[in-house]
Amino acid sequence: MKVASIGLGWWSDVLADAIKRSGKLEIVSCFSRSESKRTAFARKYGCLAASSFESILKDKSVQGIINTTPNNAHLETTLAAARAGKHVFLDKPIANTIADARAITEGCRKAGVVLSVGYQRRRESQFRWVRAKIDAGEFGKLVNAEANISRDRAGKIDLSSWRYQAAEMPGGVLLQIGIHYTDVLEYLVGPIAAVNARLAQLVLPGDNPDVASLALEHENGALSTLNASYASASEHYVMNIYGKEATACYDLQEGLRVLKRNVPGFTRVSCRKNDPIVEELEEFAAAIQGKAHPEMTGERATASLAVIRAGILSAKEGRRVTVAEVMK
Repeated sequence: MKVASIGLGWWSDVLADAIKRSGKLEIVSCFSRSESKRTAFARKYGCLAASSFESILKDKSVQGIINTTPNNAHLETTLAAARAGKHVFLDKPIANTIADARAITEGCRKAGVVLSVGYQRRRESQFRWVRAKIDAGEFGKLVNAEANISRDRAGKIDLSSWRYQAAEMPGGVLLQIGIHYTDVLEYLVGPIAAVNARLAQLVLPGDNPDVASLALEHENGALSTLNASYASASEHYVMNIYGKEATACYDLQEGLRVLKRNVPGFTRVSCRKNDPIVEELEEFAAAIQGKAHPEMTGERATASLAVIRAGILSAKEGRRVTVAEVMK
C-alpha cells in the first residue's frame, strides 16, 4: 500500500518507523513546507521529497496520505486529499473545532475515501483485555473509573511549536494528551454525556494549560475522572475501572492487576505486548483494500473531540457542560 507522509514533525517519524516495522505499507513520497525537513525525512525513509503537496495529489501511485500536519491544517489538507481520491490516515485530534471535524468527515464520505483517525492508546493490549472481560460480563455493572496521563515537559518545550500554543492546541495538555485517555474511558466505560473541568497553568511557560482535571458523566450512569499533566516529575499512566463484580487497575510501572468480588488480593494479568501504531496503520491499509473498517472513524473522532471541547467550555465558564451542547 503506497502512501505519502505530510507534515513532517516528530510524530511523522513515529508513524514512519511503524510503517517500516509493518511492511504492509510503503512511504513513496513526503512533503513539508520546510525543505530541510522533507529532505531529511526522504533520506531517512528512502522516499521522494516532493516539491509540493499538489504534486503528491497528482501522483496516481499514491493511494493514501499519512497526515500529521498541525491541527488547524487538517481540514484543508484532508479535503484536498479526498478530492484527489486519496485515502487519509489523520493523527488525532481530527480537528480543533466540531465544525471542521464534521466537514472533514463529510468531505471524505462524499469523495468515497477512507478516513481513519489515529487513536493508538485504546489498542494497547491491557485495554483490549479489559474490554473483552467487560463484554463477557465479568465486571458486572460498571460504576466508576479513574485515569491519569502525566508527562514531564519541564525544560523540553519549544514555544515556537504549534503543539504548545493556545491558538493551535486549544486546551493545552487536555487536547494534546488528555484526549487519549478520555477516549480509553469511553472505549471501556461507555460514551461520555457531560463534563465538569478545571484547567491550570502551574509550571510551564507559554499561554496554555499544563494541568487538567475532569469529572465525567457517562451515558450509562457511571462516573469517572481524568487528570492530565505536563508538569509532573516523570511519565506515568493510570487507568482503573471499577465494576460491581471486578476491578481492573493498570499503571505504567506495575502493569495490569485485577480484583474480584469475594476473592482476596490482586491477580496480576500478563498481557502480550502489542504494537498499537502498527495495528492502526495496517487497519488503514486493509480498509483501503475493502478488507476492514476503521475503528476510529470521522464520526467517532468528532465525538471524542466534543468531550474535550466540553471540558474546555466547562473550565472557561465554571459549569457542567453536556457533550450534546457542544455538538449542536
